[in-house]
Amino acid sequence: MTDDLKLEDQKIKRYVTIDGKQVPVIEVPTKIIIKNKTTGTVYASEEEAQTDVNNPSTTTKAEDIQRDVAITVANLSIFGETK
Repeated sequence: MTDDLKLEDQKIKRYVTIDGKQVPVIEVPTKIIIKNKTTGTVYASEEEAQTDVNNPSTTTKAEDIQRDVAITVANLSIFGETK
């Protein structure tokens, strides 16, 4: 993940109201990694993983496929308040 990602560099999709304040909803970079838990094979796409599952010459089953999602979040300087 990158350490230089800043909140102000993120794309604002819309605003929502939380506790009477307008809060931006941002779009963040994500990456999905599709992998075979048994063999360690990393697939380029869902289609490639499904092709492996459907291939009768492999022992790959649907439950062998693992999906990991990496989400990059911005560094925030947060100064909290206590009530």
